[in-house]
Amino acid sequence: MIPTAITLLHSQGGFPSESRVGVFADIFGVFLVLGTVVGVVVVGYMCYNAYRYRDGEHREEVPDRPLLGELPGDSGGGRKLLFSFTLSAIIVVSLIVWTYGALLEVENVSAQEGDDAVDVRVEGYQFGWRFVYPNGYESNELRVPADTTVRLSVTSEDVFHNFGIPALRVKTDAIPGQTTETWFVAERSGTYQANCYELCGAGHSFMNAPVVVMEPDAYDEWYANTTPTETTATESANEANATTEVAA
Repeated sequence: MIPTAITLLHSQGGFPSESRVGVFADIFGVFLVLGTVVGVVVVGYMCYNAYRYRDGEHREEVPDRPLLGELPGDSGGGRKLLFSFTLSAIIVVSLIVWTYGALLEVENVSAQEGDDAVDVRVEGYQFGWRFVYPNGYESNELRVPADTTVRLSVTSEDVFHNFGIPALRVKTDAIPGQTTETWFVAERSGTYQANCYELCGAGHSFMNAPVVVMEPDAYDEWYANTTPTETTATESANEANATTEVAA
């Protein structure tokens, strides 16, 4: 059953949903359904045996009824045990392979390419977040278009942080001197909240930032009206001057 389900999922383009939220929802759904099926089978079999071997006036006469203190006898040469062990191993291994493949798909930032993808640099500091757009605009509020791949490059300028948007199933480390990458697709417009998930100091619980998901046309209009932040423009000018001096 599980291999067939995995084949169907891959035949639909890898995984049923293109967003992180959809992938995690699919994983949860598969585990919920299988856990329910296994639970029903186990509890049902237990109740069946409890009824079959019940004691009392109206009990059935079962030839192989176990007696109190008697060791279990032969039950088919271990075929039942072998069958149950093999079936369990197939299910568990299939789940591990499928889940691992789904998580690799979630973490594969390089595969999230496209002309309409949005790149944003996320910088953590005590105690807030700074979002830097490709045109040099900086903000403490993350604005992104709906139904569009957003690629984040996350770092920190002081201590360890962890950037996460729980509603969009996004979470990655913000490490000083390093850059971690992640992505997400917000399927619905609205306002969400980004949090820090690494204890980083006294103001950790206040290290939040609004995430505004806009309709694509509204986002394009907003982005067209943004200009490079003064500090970013100054840094870019200094870098250009340094490059010119080295070349000379």
